[in-house]
Amino acid sequence: IHGGLRYLENYEFKLVRESLIEREILLRAAPHIIWPQRFVVPHHEGLRPAWLIRLGLFIYDNLGGRKLLPATTKVRFAGTPQGKVLAKSLKFGFEYSDCAVDDARLVVLNAVSAAKQGATVMTRTACTNLERKGNLWHVTLTDQSANASGPPQVVAARAVVNAAGPWVDEILDNALKGRSVNKLRLVKGSHIVTRKLFEGDDAYLFQHKDGRVIFAIPYLDEHTLIGTTDIPHASSDQAAEISAEETNYLCELISEYLEEPITAKDVEWDYSGVRPLFDDQEDNASVVTRDYAFEINGEADEAPLLSIYGGKLTTYRKLSEQAVDKLEYVLRSPSPAHWTARASLPGGDIKHADFAKLAAAVRRDYPKLPEGLLNRLLRAYGTQVRALLDGAQTVQELGVDFGAGLYETEVRYLLEHEFAATADDILWRRSKLGLKLTDAQVSSLQQWLDQQAAGAAMAQVS
Repeated sequence: IHGGLRYLENYEFKLVRESLIEREILLRAAPHIIWPQRFVVPHHEGLRPAWLIRLGLFIYDNLGGRKLLPATTKVRFAGTPQGKVLAKSLKFGFEYSDCAVDDARLVVLNAVSAAKQGATVMTRTACTNLERKGNLWHVTLTDQSANASGPPQVVAARAVVNAAGPWVDEILDNALKGRSVNKLRLVKGSHIVTRKLFEGDDAYLFQHKDGRVIFAIPYLDEHTLIGTTDIPHASSDQAAEISAEETNYLCELISEYLEEPITAKDVEWDYSGVRPLFDDQEDNASVVTRDYAFEINGEADEAPLLSIYGGKLTTYRKLSEQAVDKLEYVLRSPSPAHWTARASLPGGDIKHADFAKLAAAVRRDYPKLPEGLLNRLLRAYGTQVRALLDGAQTVQELGVDFGAGLYETEVRYLLEHEFAATADDILWRRSKLGLKLTDAQVSSLQQWLDQQAAGAAMAQVS
């Protein structure tokens, strides 16, 4: 959750300002899964001059009305924790503020929040056809889950929002039967995860001679997350996977700054994603705008189709707000406008400064549960942690132990309240515990889930 410091060099002041404002709104909305993160920027001779970095950080500190986060400071590395891991040639740098986020939790908690507001959340469901009939869309929805049965469902809608990311053009072509103009630019970003490379809570931002920057961020207590790349991606049908060249790029870049270099052999996990950016015709993928754009298709008497291009995680709430504004004329919603800036995501109904008080109270109420387990649950579920524990005071009362601090009680909570169905849902899409479980433990979890699903199916039949 960040303003996008490097976007200042592309003069995207509007995007950075909006992102910085959103950064504090989201920190207030979800202080359990979003927390302040300090970033160290070492000064590298021959790259951006120190005065330019300091000027950029001054603008960054003041452009968005910063209130909750500390300001930029200059750091001399000799004898400091921040400098311990760095190459001896690096003498000083700067430290500024952004926020870290549990991205998987952010996505699912928005879905949970929507369901509580009355939305119907349909996971593993594809939109397989869109047909406009006057002032309504007829939308064909096909269940693609493993145990799907029955014909596709057809629903009528006054409006459709096409927020399909890398597949936005595909959805548009489906609806308009090939009469759309593609405006999407797909850019792949890859990350690597290594053992923990440095002590402390600070993250690092490292410059490269090609003008890009990468981050090295403390990750899941025992690891370091390094990323990201910017590589043109040919098609939404093509799998997003890290290449050997990307891995080497990230390892070589970070090794320029570290006292002890790393290689591809140090990589314990990697992941890649595709950024669905608005195509502004820039040749360099790194400078393609991260701002978003809307396109509405439909005459005044027709049901509208709103397609969303681009955008970044930090501005998702503001983007959504503007999307609803554009459809206000057809939705005729009785809900008060622009309420989300004052709302909390599930588990986040505490003040940012009170998270430590919540943590202390939970540890006091559950003295027999391991502190590490409680810390992870608090960061994932916030004020919902008591509902999840459901009175359990010991690990034995948490049920089956699947490994790495994952117990039956938490799994059942995810099945009942967060739309989980498979081991991958739980280990990667609701958490990152997949990094810690063995193959045998993952298999055991999936077998347990299959047994629960079979039992539920039999009960439904009887």
